[in-house]
Amino acid sequence: MAKHDLSFLLPVMNAAGSLGFTPDLHGSLDWSRFGAFITNPISLLPRTPAHGMRFIDYPGGFLLHTGYPNPGLTHVQRQHARHWQHAPVLVIVHLLGGSPEELSTMTRRLENMEGVSGLEVGFPYEADSGMVSACLQAASGELPVIAQLPPERSMELALLAIQAGAAMVSLSAPRGLLPTPGGELVQGRLFGPAVFPAALKAVSRLAQLGIPTIGRGGIYAQEHVIAMQKAGAVAVQLDSVLWRAAGYRILT
Repeated sequence: MAKHDLSFLLPVMNAAGSLGFTPDLHGSLDWSRFGAFITNPISLLPRTPAHGMRFIDYPGGFLLHTGYPNPGLTHVQRQHARHWQHAPVLVIVHLLGGSPEELSTMTRRLENMEGVSGLEVGFPYEADSGMVSACLQAASGELPVIAQLPPERSMELALLAIQAGAAMVSLSAPRGLLPTPGGELVQGRLFGPAVFPAALKAVSRLAQLGIPTIGRGGIYAQEHVIAMQKAGAVAVQLDSVLWRAAGYRILT
């Protein structure tokens, strides 16, 4: 595989943060139906969970605010590298785009590891064009890179990401704001079927520009997968549906 090439035998994979750091071979998921496994988001140094209320439901979905807690790359490699080597599916490591320097360090440590087939670099909503370009250039090496972009800003950043070396782009969960029962406003990522129409539109617009795009957001039925493919998605990522029985129906 050339360093910027990335292809999937099957068009379905999990989204980062939905299934842990390594495929669970003892669970009920059939990994032969996945084109790839995306790890939980990983930072260079450990991150602690967000404070305060972290889950709020609303009609059609829910808001999640976690702070992307993880034990840091060193710990993750120590605990999971062996499992990546023997995984029954391509493993793509999701890296949090903190800074170009951190991404360069993490990339160098991962690109010679057996069992790692690619990287996905996640960008926060506030990332500007300079940050996206610099981080993707820092992550450029022997492994193909997926740039995970906020869907609300994907039209602004996607072409830049491809020009900076990304093999394709994926979409993160959209951001939203909801009140707690006590009236406090909490910001976080939105999940559930209610976000599907906007996600489908984002994929369609990117595909019209000729940008290889992995669709994601509100996919809760096989019909949603088909619609994403018709809109031009090269593959799709499943997130919260994998925590429900509906996720297994999509995969069968």
